[in-house]
Parts: sequence; structure tokens; C-alpha cells
Amino acid sequence: MKRIAQISIFIIIIILAALKYISSPVALVLGFLFTFILGHPFPNQSKNAIHVLLKISVIGLGFGMSVTETIKASKDGFVITALSIFLTISLGLLLIKALKIDKKLGFLMISGTAICGGSAIAAISPVIKADNKTISMAIGVVFLLNSIALLIFPSLGHLFNLSQTQFGTWCAIAIHDTSSVVGAALEYGDEALQIATTVKLARTLWIIPLSFFAMALFKSKNQKIKIPYFILGFIVAMLLNSYQLIPELVSVSIVDISKRLLVITLFLVGASLSVSDLKESGFKPIVFSTILWVFISIFSLVFIMNF
Repeated sequence: MKRIAQISIFIIIIILAALKYISSPVALVLGFLFTFILGHPFPNQSKNAIHVLLKISVIGLGFGMSVTETIKASKDGFVITALSIFLTISLGLLLIKALKIDKKLGFLMISGTAICGGSAIAAISPVIKADNKTISMAIGVVFLLNSIALLIFPSLGHLFNLSQTQFGTWCAIAIHDTSSVVGAALEYGDEALQIATTVKLARTLWIIPLSFFAMALFKSKNQKIKIPYFILGFIVAMLLNSYQLIPELVSVSIVDISKRLLVITLFLVGASLSVSDLKESGFKPIVFSTILWVFISIFSLVFIMNF
């Protein structure tokens, strides 16, 4: 009976998310509370679903964007993106020594903070030959901060009276994972959503040079570098929309469905947060990641508000 109730509630929440009865932050919190109280009925399948649904959602959002606006957003966000990545990596490497953090664990958390959360960790981990325990600990800590960011950033954006463009850029720089970036921007407004998605996807491409840097730092050889090919799907969708190659009704519907899938994804992300992984990681890694996150959040906010 418990198993049936567990699965039933799980499915009901997903349906409510799909029908727009649940917002992005609420979905994330519900996911965490669900697993904490009832346990996760499909832990392994959920992890795979998160990656697939996120990619589909991002590609779908491309049907609501234009080439001109996307290129402009990418150009405008390039300097702050490059600068924030460089500073985050530099500070992180110093903190690894100062706090005496395991080098591989520290670098995975640096990667997640500097680039794109769990996706960056997944891409870098085989390059530096990190074991499953180290990967789980890094993802757990980064996802915790990622979740906090999703909950508080929209309110902070209003507090600092950020424009749609400013908030979208700030999200893309300061929030780790693409799912939470898009989720926070979705709460702020459609323009913020477009800016955040574009800048974050451009930022995701930095996984490639970061992988080469990791190979040199850890003296890895013959390691394959993961390239985020789903970004090509986003570009194709954007081109189809920009040149009106599909009916407007279809593109609008795809964007709407993508937003609903994103909320479902955030519920699954919340449900995947593991208290045991956080406990196992210990105090230092959480402090380490928090310092990096607070630094990049404040730095990027000040930069965006003044330049």
C-alpha cells in the first residue's frame, strides 16, 4: 500500500505541474519534501529523465526566440561570462588549498559553479577520473545551493529593481544549473527567460575549454570530452521561429509545453536532492561551494548593475 500511495502522489504532483498548478520554486520544494518524507519511487529513472526533459525543454524554448535577440544577448553577456568563469576558477583553486579540500571534489564543484551545475560536473568527472562517491557529493552540494538560488533570486531581483535583461543575465551567471536558471527567469518574466536561456547556453559551451584545462591540471590522457550537442537543437528551433518556417500557433504551443516540462523537471530535481549525500560530503565542501556561489552572485550583480 505504501508503494502504491508513493507512486500515486508522485504522479499526481507531476500532473499538477504539467497543468500549471505548480510554479517552478514550489515544484522544487515539493520534490525535496516528497523524497524526504516518502522516499523516491524511481530514483534511477528520475536522474535520466531530468537530463532528457531539460534538453527537450531548452530546445523547445528556442521556438520562442529570434536570432537577432539571441546574438545580441550572447554578445552582451560574453564579457561577464568570461570574467566570472575565470575568477570563479581562480578563487576555487585557491580555496582548495586553503580549506584542504579533496582536489577532484573541489574541481568538480568549481566546474558546477563556474559553468552549468550538474551538467558540467558530469562532463568534467570522466576527464579527471572522479569516482562515483565524489561525483555524488559534488552534485549534492551544488544542487543544494542551486535550489536555494531558484527560491530567492526572483525576490532579490525585485528587491534590487533589476530589469528583465539584468535579471536574466544575473540568473545565467550566478545560478549553477540550467534548469534552475530557466526556472528562476520563468518566474521573473518572458524577456528574462529569453536572456537567461541564451546566456546560459552560451556559457555551457565553456565546458569544452574547461575540459582541456582539467586534462592539463590533472594530467589526464586520452579522455573524451563531452560536447553539449543539444544546443544545436536550440539553435535550429530558434532559426525555424526567426524565419517563420513553422506556424506561429505551433511555436507558441511548443514554448508553452516546454515551460510545463521545465516545471516537471524541477520537481524531479528537487526529488533527487539527497540528504545523505549532503551529510556525507561534510562541512568543508558546503562552505567551499557557498563561498564560490556568494562571490559569483555578488560580483555578477554589481557588474550587471553598473556596466
